[in-house]
Amino acid sequence: MKTVNQHSKGFTLLELMIVILIIGILAAYVGPKLAGQSERASVTSTKAQIKVLANALTLYQAENGSYPSSEQGLKALVSKPESEPVPRNWRRYLSRRSLPKDAWGREYQYRNPGEKEDVDIYSMGKNKDSEKDDIYEYESESKDDDDDKG
Repeated sequence: MKTVNQHSKGFTLLELMIVILIIGILAAYVGPKLAGQSERASVTSTKAQIKVLANALTLYQAENGSYPSSEQGLKALVSKPESEPVPRNWRRYLSRRSLPKDAWGREYQYRNPGEKEDVDIYSMGKNKDSEKDDIYEYESESKDDDDDKG
């Protein structure tokens, strides 16, 4: 019968503590990086949806002679407005029966006339109470790149 050496049965407490420390260091380093990528993905998907809405509004304007009023809002893309200006050639401009929500589950904002363009479509971003992180379609991608560098 073979005898088992007492030291080869398992890990020592010191070895376990070192492994736990290494895992903790890796988690502290990788965790925030992954969280940042998630936020960037949310912003990117929100910008893509805003572009879809902007394209639908451009088509709406071309077929009806004007953009929906602020009162009619983006809902005019999925259901015919009954208030003035009533579109003369209305049809559904989005394949969905309801408007998409932004990455944070909130409705997109619409303004006519816009403050930055003919009409403004934007998301209030992650922090809906601050205009600092509002997301507009026409913001350049280089702004995001500059934020990464600084």
